[in-house]
Amino acid sequence: MLRMNFTEEEIEQFRNERFSHPHPRVQMKMEALLLKSHGLPHKEIGKILDVCQETLRGYFEQYINGGIEGLKILNFNKPQSILEEYRTSIEEAFRKNPPATLKEAAAKIKELTGIERSTVQVGVFLKKIGIRRLKVSQVPAKADVEKQQAFLEKELQPRLEEAKAGKRQLFFVDASHFVLAAFLGYVWSLVRVFIKSPSGRQRYNVLGAYNAISHKLVTITNDAYINAATVIELMEKLLSLYGSQMLTLVMDNAKYQRCAAVMEFAHKHGIELLFLPSYSPNLNLIERLWKFVKQKALYSRYHENFTLFKTAIDDCLRDVDSKYKKEISSLMSLKFQILKNTTL
Repeated sequence: MLRMNFTEEEIEQFRNERFSHPHPRVQMKMEALLLKSHGLPHKEIGKILDVCQETLRGYFEQYINGGIEGLKILNFNKPQSILEEYRTSIEEAFRKNPPATLKEAAAKIKELTGIERSTVQVGVFLKKIGIRRLKVSQVPAKADVEKQQAFLEKELQPRLEEAKAGKRQLFFVDASHFVLAAFLGYVWSLVRVFIKSPSGRQRYNVLGAYNAISHKLVTITNDAYINAATVIELMEKLLSLYGSQMLTLVMDNAKYQRCAAVMEFAHKHGIELLFLPSYSPNLNLIERLWKFVKQKALYSRYHENFTLFKTAIDDCLRDVDSKYKKEISSLMSLKFQILKNTTL
């Protein structure tokens, strides 16, 4: 039998911490030592606390080896999956060919390791090693990674540095065409939620210029179409706001942006047009803004008519540098991802 001698101060601490300590396991340890200090036999203490003798002996040994502070150490047994031995090979295989379902993942793991696990166990293991269920994104098949990298380093980054230094105003320009329809998103719900789908195919067009440094947004909107005249109207608006400064507009290769009328107007008024490499939406900062607008104003929301639909979009755009300023600042950071051609 383990023999222990307790001071009055220790007994008082056992008495207090059996209720006051935040963790119930430590409370039980303190109760066990308090009962021990009163001379109760181990079997009786185990019966009172409803613990086995092996567990009770562990409590007492913790006290003998570490005192009262030793009782506060919690060493829960955390069994390690046998799949941990194959972690590297599993990660490599899933990086090359990500499985679409847990059933497929379990089959692949069995093929790699010879170990069969349920889909639940496989899901727990994958999350533990950092593999999550992620939505597949798309990348233009014709994107030229080398041209994108060269453009980013030699064209875009130098102008961004000048913009940060106040030597130019740099805008990312693009048009988004919002169609009055049901935008289906994700919600946390006990049951599946349905939203009404509007009839008709009315379209609200927004041509925007987003300032990379000040985060100011300048827009031209209509419910007809975007053409060269719309682009020139946007440039005129920018000139009225920033006419005394050097302007650079980063834009894609849409025909109405590369046409003679737009090029001539820009040249006449000293506006630099910086065209992105083909198939490079990842380098156009404003593309992120259009996704943000859909998330905030359109996904999982029903707009009864076209007027309310346009109002929701306009309200969101108006609040970009006020209500949503903090979210936008994080989203629109000047970090650009070069998308490598990766296929499933």
